[in-house]
Amino acid sequence: MKVVVIGGGFAGCQAAIQARKMKADVHIIERSDMLLGVGNVGGIMRNNGRFTAAEELINVGAGEIIDIMDALALHTNVDFSGHKHASLTDIGKAEPIIRRYIESLGINIHFKARAVNVLLEDNSIKSIKLADGTFIHGDVFVETTGSTGSMSNCNKYGNGCSMCILRCPTFGSRESLSLKAGIKDIIGERSNGTPGAMSGSCEMPRESLSDELLEELCIKGVATLPIPKEDINLDKLSQKVCQQYALKEFAENVILLDTGHIKLMTSYYPIEKLRKIKGLENARYIDPLSGGTSNSIRYLASSPRDNTMKVLGLNNMFCAGEKSGFFVGHTEAIATGALAGYNAVKLILGEDLLTLPRETSIGDIIAYANETLEIENGKSIRHTFSGGEYFDRMKELNLYTIDKEEIKARVKSLSLIGIFNPR
Repeated sequence: MKVVVIGGGFAGCQAAIQARKMKADVHIIERSDMLLGVGNVGGIMRNNGRFTAAEELINVGAGEIIDIMDALALHTNVDFSGHKHASLTDIGKAEPIIRRYIESLGINIHFKARAVNVLLEDNSIKSIKLADGTFIHGDVFVETTGSTGSMSNCNKYGNGCSMCILRCPTFGSRESLSLKAGIKDIIGERSNGTPGAMSGSCEMPRESLSDELLEELCIKGVATLPIPKEDINLDKLSQKVCQQYALKEFAENVILLDTGHIKLMTSYYPIEKLRKIKGLENARYIDPLSGGTSNSIRYLASSPRDNTMKVLGLNNMFCAGEKSGFFVGHTEAIATGALAGYNAVKLILGEDLLTLPRETSIGDIIAYANETLEIENGKSIRHTFSGGEYFDRMKELNLYTIDKEEIKARVKSLSLIGIFNPR
C-alpha cells in the first residue's frame, strides 16, 4: 500500500503518521526544505474549543503531534482577549522534533520536491509529476498543499509578496493538484467579495523588544499595549484569515504572545507606527519580512470533498488542512489530516470509509464547513475551534468542554476510543 502525501504542513504530517500506523508505505512530497509550512509561525494551542478538539484527537488515537506540541509549551492556561486557557508553544523547536519523529516511523520525506501536475486515468491519479520532471507513483494520494501563494496571488489580492515563511521565490509556487486533475477549486472570499484572506499575525525577534516588555512576556506569556488613537484602524479586522481575532481589542491594542519568537496579533503594522509604542522602539519583523506593509494571502484553493475527506470527482485522492476547507489553525489541520490518512488506507483495503459523528467537535466542524458553502456569504466564513462563528456553535451544541473525563466519556460512548490506533 503506497500513500503519497503532497504537502508537509501539520495536516500532511498527521496524515502521513496515520497512514504509516496502518502499515502503508508513506511518502511526503514537500516543495520547501522544512515541514510544517505556515505552521512554523503559529504556536497557539488549546485556546477555547481547541482544548476539546485536542482531547478528542488524543482519545481517538491521533494525538501524536498534539503530545509533541504540549511538551513544547512555554506558557499554559493563558488568557488574552477573547481566548481562554491557551498554550503558547515554542514553535521554533517544533519542526525538527516532528521531522525526527516522522523519520523514526519510516516515512519517506522528499524535500525540495515541488508537485506540479498529475497523471490521470479514469478519474484515478496514477502518479504526481514533480518540477524536475520525475514522477511519484502511488495507490492513494492525500493533498495538503494549503491555499497560500503563488506570489502572483499575493500581488493581486494583497499588498504584494510579503516574503513569508513559505518562500515562494526560492522554492516555487504551490500548485493545486486537484485542479490539475480537473476538479475546480473553491475560492474563499472576504466580506466585500475579494478573493482570499490575509494571514493574521507577524513574528518579531525577542531581542528587538525592551527588557521590561520582554520580562513581562516571559512571566505572563501575553502583553497588551494600547495603540495611539490616531493609529487605530478597525477596517483591517475584516481582511484577516483569523476571524477569531477580529475583535475590537485587536484593533485598539497591540497584543503580543510569547511563542519563542514574539507573535504580533495583526496582519501587518507599519513599522514607524509600531515603534511609537513603549517597549517596541526597536521592533522589527522576521516573518513576514515585510510585516510593516503586508502579509500572505490564503484560502485561494480548497477542494470539494465529502465528510470522509475524499475529493469529489476523483477515485483516489483525499485532502486535509486548508486544502479541505476554510479551516484556521494547527489543531484543525491535524484533525482533518488524521481522518484523511486513515481513510486513504481504508480505501486501498476496500473497507468502508469513516465519517466522524457530529457528536464530536471534529466530526461536526468537518461537516459544518461543507454545509456553509451552500449558504449566502458562506465562502467568507472561517472555521476554527478557537473562536468566531464555529466556537459559538460548539457552545450552543454543548460540544465545548475542558473536562478531560467528559470528553473521554463522549468518545467512548461513540465507540471511537483508539479507533485511529490499528490493532
